[in-house]
Amino acid sequence: MKYLLVMGLLLAVGCTKEAPKAEVVKEKKTPGEVKLEPAMVKSANIMSVAVESRTQALVLAVNGRLTANEDRTWHVDSFTEGRILKLFANVGDRVTAGQLVAQMHSHEVHEARSEYQRAKTDLAKLQSQRSYAERTRDRMKRLLELKAASVEQTEHAESQLRDAEAAVKNAQTELERTRVHLVEFLDVPAEDHPEHKAGDFAHDEDAVPIKTRNGGTVIKRETSVGAVVKAADGVYVVSDLTSVWMIAALPEDQLGKVRVGMNAQVKVQAYPDEVFAGKIVRLGDQLDVETRTVPVRIALANPGQKLRPEMYAVAEIGAGGATEAIVMPQAALQDFNGQAVVFVDLGDGKYVVRPVRTGRVQGANVEVLEGVVAGDRVVSRGAFVLKSQMFKSSLAEE
Repeated sequence: MKYLLVMGLLLAVGCTKEAPKAEVVKEKKTPGEVKLEPAMVKSANIMSVAVESRTQALVLAVNGRLTANEDRTWHVDSFTEGRILKLFANVGDRVTAGQLVAQMHSHEVHEARSEYQRAKTDLAKLQSQRSYAERTRDRMKRLLELKAASVEQTEHAESQLRDAEAAVKNAQTELERTRVHLVEFLDVPAEDHPEHKAGDFAHDEDAVPIKTRNGGTVIKRETSVGAVVKAADGVYVVSDLTSVWMIAALPEDQLGKVRVGMNAQVKVQAYPDEVFAGKIVRLGDQLDVETRTVPVRIALANPGQKLRPEMYAVAEIGAGGATEAIVMPQAALQDFNGQAVVFVDLGDGKYVVRPVRTGRVQGANVEVLEGVVAGDRVVSRGAFVLKSQMFKSSLAEE
């Protein structure tokens, strides 16, 4: 329909008003035709090339969307229960490994510090008991030498010392456990700040930090300030977007033509003149019963991070075999009210505008599905001059 509408507009551009009876009737033109003198063709540096028929490889064009590379995507989770105090990153921010992205208040900090203090107290008490048992053992050994104590009493003192030393070792293990839980797991100081008042927990030293494990871009925030989270609840999702996936929908009848390892050329609407190289890394195991398609995962390098998750994309996959195609330079394409057109060179300075329907782009050339045939000559340079002349002619005739 769009093609027919543009043809109607071109007919309107080429039509002239009925000449008054007293005037000489002007030479009729083909609708949409532009006539230039040879000198003007030369000064405008207009160049025409022939439309060609070429043999080209068959390709499958499949639609899909971009997603984050799940192999390079990480969840930043809460590892204890608490309330979110601060969030330091937003969607789109780039973060580094180990960066602080949130803080939370957790009663576990205060409970763990209480255990730590108890463990310190217990250790000190047991160390004192060990010292007493050691002195008792030494005294019994001296008395035994003086024959003032029995072997049995000395051995009992030795046994009590061994029990005291074992108790000290257990207490040291418990103290280290509580310290590691605070310092390495909760990532807070083991000792409360000496200037903090009892029950006053509004300090950064008491807040549990939440940090990233790997660097990348924040693609999702899963909580908000003030929210109560449990252990393993999500806070952020971070992805390394220097590599993304395209999930393409391959028609069922084309499945036998595609295999893992095949190359794909991917294009997105945001960058119509760019092609992104990819490789098929996985074929889906299950068919979509509604669309009768199989998901195909294509891995794409994205060093400049132009590609973003959820962009729509088209992938071209070589399917083997070849076919004849009509091709012309992309430079010959012009836009006329949203319709792709070309100027066909009729010779003797005559050019006519013609709507075209295009197919695949191959380097500097584009496939033509409708509008011109092999052998037609199209203007590949200087077409803007022809457009200008065509509009001027239209205005003058009105």
